[in-house]
This record gives sequence, C-alpha cells and structure tokens, in this order.
Amino acid sequence: MTSLLDNRTARHLWLHVNGLCQMGTGAPDVMDLIGQIGFLQIDTIRNVTRAHNHILWSRNSNYREGMLWPLLGQHLFEHFTHDASLIPMQILPLWQRQFARLGAHAARGEWYQSGLGRSEIAAIRARIAAEGPLSTHAFDTKAASREMWARPPHKKALDQMWYAGDLATCRRENFVKFYDLGERVFPKVPQDQDDTAQADALCDLALDRLGTASCGEVQRFWAAMDAHETRDWMARRAPRQVRVTDADGAVRTVLAAPDLDARLAALPPLGNRMRILNPFDPAIRDRARLRRLFGFDYVNEMFVPAARRRWGYYVYPLLEADRFVGRIELKADRAQGRLRVTGFWPEQGIHWGAGRSGRLNAELRRFGRMVGVHSIDWSAPITFNRGS
Repeated sequence: MTSLLDNRTARHLWLHVNGLCQMGTGAPDVMDLIGQIGFLQIDTIRNVTRAHNHILWSRNSNYREGMLWPLLGQHLFEHFTHDASLIPMQILPLWQRQFARLGAHAARGEWYQSGLGRSEIAAIRARIAAEGPLSTHAFDTKAASREMWARPPHKKALDQMWYAGDLATCRRENFVKFYDLGERVFPKVPQDQDDTAQADALCDLALDRLGTASCGEVQRFWAAMDAHETRDWMARRAPRQVRVTDADGAVRTVLAAPDLDARLAALPPLGNRMRILNPFDPAIRDRARLRRLFGFDYVNEMFVPAARRRWGYYVYPLLEADRFVGRIELKADRAQGRLRVTGFWPEQGIHWGAGRSGRLNAELRRFGRMVGVHSIDWSAPITFNRGS
C-alpha cells in the first residue's frame, strides 16, 4: 500500500483525475467530461471562448461551442459552488442543503438584499409562474448606483429566489439566464437523506475527484459546507492518509481516495502536447494547491488595475506534460479570422527552442479552429514579465 507519493507522481495523479493526462478522441461525451471533474464553472468573459467551452475543449479537442447548453435542465442544473456552475443532475439530491444554506443567507440579507418588499418579490415570482421563463430583461427597476457590480432590485430578488432553489435556470440565450420555477425545472427529489448524510456524500465525492487532498481542499471543492462540517465528516469516515511530496520538497500528510493504489497502478502515460488552460480550469482553480504541487505561482489579474498587473488581463497558463512552462494572453478576432497573441511570458528556467515553440503554435492553431479562426498573429507588441 502506497504511503508516500513523490512529487512527479502526485502531479501525474492530479492531471489524471482532471482529465488532462491524454486528450480525448472521437465525439465528446460532455456529461462524462463534467462528471469526471465534478462540475463546470461558467463565466461570461470571451477573449477567445467562454471558460466553460474552453475547459471542455481542453479535455477533448473535438468539443465545439453549442454542445453544452442543450444539456441544461435535463442532465445539468445551474447553481453556485464557489462560483456559478453547471452541476450534474445526479447531485441534486445532495444539493438541498446548499439551497437551504444560500437561501438562508439571502433571506438574512447577507447577499443580494434587493430592497424590495415581500409583496414586490412575490409579484416577480407570480409573473414567472403565470408567463413562464423570464430573464432579468423582462423586469424594469434601476440600480441605486452606477458602480460596476451594482444590480437592479429585481435582479437581486431573482437571485435571492435562485439561491434558495425557488427559481432555477431553465436555459440561457447568448448567456442571458432565464428563470423558471424550481418545481418546473428540477426533477422530484426523494427526501431520504438528512443534512449530515448530504454533507458526507458531497465530501466523499470531493475526495474521489481530488485523489488526494487536505480537509480544507475537500471543503472548498463544492463550497457547500463549512470547516466544522468537513472535520466532522473526516472523523466519521476516517479516510486513509498518505504523504505527498510538494514541489519544494516538503512532505505533507493528506487524505486519499479509497482506491488510490489502483489509480496509481493504472495511470496512463503523460503526453507532451502543449495545453493552453483556462484561468477557471479546475486543475488550477485552487491556487495554493497549484503552487504546492507544481511550484507555479498563478494569479488571475482581471480585477487588478492595469498598472499593477504583473502579467495581463486574461492570461492562460501553458502546461506541457506535468509542468507549467509559461503563460500567454490571447484575443480572438472572429470577424478577421485571427487569433492574436497579446502577451507571452516564458517561465524562468524553461528553454523555448524550436520544438517547444512548435508545440505551442500547433496548440494555438487547434484552439483557433475551435472558434473558427485560422491564422495566428504574433505581430502585436509582446509584454514580458515585469518580474523576470
């Protein structure tokens, strides 16, 4: 029985559980891809393609935009993990506690306090009940300020009901969310698991999808329980523990999935294909874990003022085999059919010869084809790492 994972093996396992050891072939099974990583974060920014499309494409390069949304409502539901996400419908029985938790926060006015009275909120719900699915554009109230994150009262009220599961996302059109009554979107859920059983099952699933993890990493996976609840799960389940060697040589004791040895024995070989990962990819979502396992320091600087950014606005990590070799910033000009490189930062100590550069350009061409652009433009001024 394995008791110590060296760093290369720990990285290999992490990439494997995230579906990044080898590229999928054939027609993509979108539900299988999402099931493997647990859930799929969605995001509105589209420098090349939106995050959810990119994450799926990174696991099967035959994926194309438009394959995802028909699954919403039948096979996937949308709710909040650490951010807005699409979650397999099989998880819905375990998600009742999250509806209750987030709904309670909303009811106390901790999030999205709308400022509307109960009768006004009830009137919004009544319109959806009578008219069918409506987007926020169907209502007309104004935000109290012009700040970037200010939301109109009706949008806050819709979100309050959405967090509680009273409303649900039934579809999206051009990424605009349409709300319907939860009872008309969600299948009927058997009430055979109490809150503790739901929390335990979610923690079990998190550890399964992490392979090895600290108690805090299990908690943060779904973001559906607090630290106390996760420690209680650990006490009840008493998961196996192993030691893992980090990139800096430090050794940590962590929890392990029950079938760890079988997974290690069946690890497929790592390809040397260059991969352009999305900033929201689950393999890099936990920045502390990323730094420990790979020695790669990555910060998403979208909300950092431009003058204070070390890298750029929307920067993609570059993964080759089991190490991160650089970062790149891209912008798709769909009208012109071009993929523009607007920033490129090699990692210190990584030699970029003809072979590695060729692998990057091949991946850029594949990425461009996913969104229908066929030329790569390296002519834009390149800003190198200010700290290098």
